[in-house]
Amino acid sequence: MRKLQSAHGGSDPGKIGLNNLLEKDINLAITEKVKKCLEKEKITAELTRKEDKGLGTTGDGSKKTEDMQARVKMINETKPVLTVSIHQNSYEDPEIHGAQVFYYSHSREGEAVAKILQESLQEIDPENHRRAKANETYYLLRRTKVPTVIVECGFLTNPEEAEKLSGEEYQEQVAEAVAKGIAKCLEYLNEYGN
Repeated sequence: MRKLQSAHGGSDPGKIGLNNLLEKDINLAITEKVKKCLEKEKITAELTRKEDKGLGTTGDGSKKTEDMQARVKMINETKPVLTVSIHQNSYEDPEIHGAQVFYYSHSREGEAVAKILQESLQEIDPENHRRAKANETYYLLRRTKVPTVIVECGFLTNPEEAEKLSGEEYQEQVAEAVAKGIAKCLEYLNEYGN
């Protein structure tokens, strides 16, 4: 089993990009498309959310914290082979663009699968020269007990990329690239994983 995480949801919109694009909506759309692509390849994928709803239960300021804790608990209890969390990025400079995959600095398997997914995403955007990047602070990466990566599909603050990410056709291309990368990651983990 593979865990696909559509980040944010409900009262947490994530990044708000140009033309009021909400990260949570694009995340869910791409995640659902990735699941369909994987199912065509007979790869089982489970979503952490299937609707515009967070996983936190209270109505106060701790809802985001509860949401993250619930996601980590779900992942650690189900122990998928791999977890891929779909996100969209933003930055103050609108020129910045390109998909990028993050992994936990202390995870050899996380680094390997992040590099595989980064290469897969670069196939649909040869102008993207970003590399998979280590991170020590992201809660999801630090707390999960299985190889976990965060896929930032692009920048909602870059006009061209925001336009593409809001459209079905590019979302499908991103989803196919992520699914292709996941299939390669699973081969790697099957051969070299613990």
